[in-house]
Amino acid sequence: MADHVGSCLCGAVTFEVYGEFDSFYLCHCHHCQKDTGTAHGANLFSRTAALIWLTGEDGVMSFTLPSTGHTKSFCQRCGSALPNTQMAGLLVVPAGCLDSVITAPPTAHLFCASKAAWEDRLAEAPQYDGLPK
Repeated sequence: MADHVGSCLCGAVTFEVYGEFDSFYLCHCHHCQKDTGTAHGANLFSRTAALIWLTGEDGVMSFTLPSTGHTKSFCQRCGSALPNTQMAGLLVVPAGCLDSVITAPPTAHLFCASKAAWEDRLAEAPQYDGLPK
C-alpha cells in the first residue's frame, strides 16, 4: 500500500508515493511566489521515496527556469502542480497535490527575506469555513 496518494485538480493525473519524506519546506523565494501565485511554495522532499504514476503521466509537463534549477511540473490539462524528479536523486512533491493527509509539520521557512509584503498580516484576516455571505 502506498504511503501517500495524490492527483491533479481535474483528476487526469494520479500517483502514489512509496516511502517517507525527509523534509517539508515553505519557500518564500520570488520563483516560488511566481509559480504558485501565492505567498510561498509548500513542497515535500525525499531522496528515498519512489514516485509511481498511476494515470496521466503523458500529460505531465515540466518547466525549468534557465540558470536557476527551479523546476515546476504540472498537468497540461488543468495546470495543477505535480511531483517532479528533475533534481538528480530528489523527489519534490507539492503539498497541495496530495490527497493523503500530511501529518508532519513544516520543517522550515526558506528565503524569508523575499516574503510577500502582505504575508505577515495573514493572521489578522477574518476566517470563514466557506465563501463569505
